[in-house]
Amino acid sequence: MCRMECRDVPAETLYDVLHDIEYRKKWDSNVIETFDIARLTVNADVGYYSWRCPKPLKNRDVITLRSWLPMGTDYIIMNYSVKHPKYPPRKDLVRAVSIQTGYLIQSTGPKSCVITYLAQVDPKGSLPKWVVNKSSQFLAPKAMKKMYKACVKYPEWKQKHQPHFKPWLHPEQSPLPSLALSELSVQHADSLENIDESTVAESREERVGGAGGEGSDDDTSLT
Repeated sequence: MCRMECRDVPAETLYDVLHDIEYRKKWDSNVIETFDIARLTVNADVGYYSWRCPKPLKNRDVITLRSWLPMGTDYIIMNYSVKHPKYPPRKDLVRAVSIQTGYLIQSTGPKSCVITYLAQVDPKGSLPKWVVNKSSQFLAPKAMKKMYKACVKYPEWKQKHQPHFKPWLHPEQSPLPSLALSELSVQHADSLENIDESTVAESREERVGGAGGEGSDDDTSLT
C-alpha cells in the first residue's frame, strides 16, 4: 500500500488523471497498450492494460472490471481481474491477476488531496528477489511521483485534448458498447500458467537505470 500527499493538485484532477486513458499513454512510461473494452453500468467498465516489466522478465497484461464512485469531494476507484471471451491470454505476454486493486482519493483542501493506493496483484510467477526489492523500494515510489507530476500538467494538456470529454463524469458521453455482466467471469489465478522467473538475473540496463534513473523520470513531453 502506498500513500501520497499531493499539494497543488485538487482531488478532482487526480481522479480525472486516473480515468483518462489517452493521457495515461502520455505519462505512464510502462504502458505497452491500454484501452477500454465495454461498459457495464454508468460507473463500471472492462478494460485491457499491458505493461513493461524490468528486463529480462516477460511483460504482463491484465483484463479488469473497474468501478468508481465519487463521494462528495472524495473518490474511490477499484478493479479486479475478469475473463473476457474475446481477450484470452496472449502468447507474448504473461496474464497477471488483479485480486483487488484500488485508489482512495481524499480532498484536503481546494487544491490539495491525499491518495492511498492498494494493490493485491498476482504476477503469475515466481519472481526473483531483486524484482520484489526494486518494486517496493524504487518502482512504486517512482510511479507515484510520476503520477503527481502528470497531475500538475493535466489541466493544460486537457484544454488541448477534448476538454469537455469526461465519460467517467458524464456517462452519456461514453462511446463504449454495453456488455452484460453474465458475459464475464472472475479470473482466478490458479487457472493461468505459472511462470518461474525466480532465477532470472537483472540486466545491466535495468541495473544502471534503477540506480540512477531518477533523472529520466520524466521529462516526457505531455503535449
